[in-house]
Parts: sequence; C-alpha cells; structure tokens
Amino acid sequence: MKHLLMALGLMLLLVPDAQAAGKIERACLKADRRDASRQLCGCVQDVAEAMFNRSEISKIAKFFSDPHTTQELRQSDRNSDERFWKRYKEYGQAVRTYCGS
Repeated sequence: MKHLLMALGLMLLLVPDAQAAGKIERACLKADRRDASRQLCGCVQDVAEAMFNRSEISKIAKFFSDPHTTQELRQSDRNSDERFWKRYKEYGQAVRTYCGS
C-alpha cells in the first residue's frame, strides 16, 4: 500500500488540470453532496484516473447516482467483483489521503 500511495502521488503531479472534468467529477458535483466542490471532485477524478481504466471509472461514476450498485458490488461473490472492491477500498483511502476528505 505504501508503494501504491507513493506512485499515486507522483502520478497526480503529472495529471493535467484539463483531465479533471471527467465522469467522476461530474457525477460527484451532480450528486449534490454537502462538501462537494469542483476542487474536491476534481481531485477524486484525478485519483481515479491514476488507479483505474476508463471502464472502471465509468462504473465508479455510476455509484454516485445509484449507491445501491456499490452495495451489490460489495456483497457479490464473483472473484472479479471482490478484486474490484478491494481496489475500490484502496481508492477510497487514496482519496482521503490526497484530497483531504
């Protein structure tokens, strides 16, 4: 995990601001959460881009509009879902570390 966070930190330095207006950022802002801001949602997007492919980012963006899908993923018995859930939890930790939420 330590190496993942170090690599993520380096990658975030290289992600241009133009990429911030992605699916997760838009979903985050649209979800109308109290603490949502363009800065926070952009950071959440940047972390996702450093850790996931486009397909996975689309999947995560859907979690904002339909949180029940997150619960279904967490409870799934499929190996691929279990692997994704583990990475998603690491993503949550990375967001807390780098985005301050």
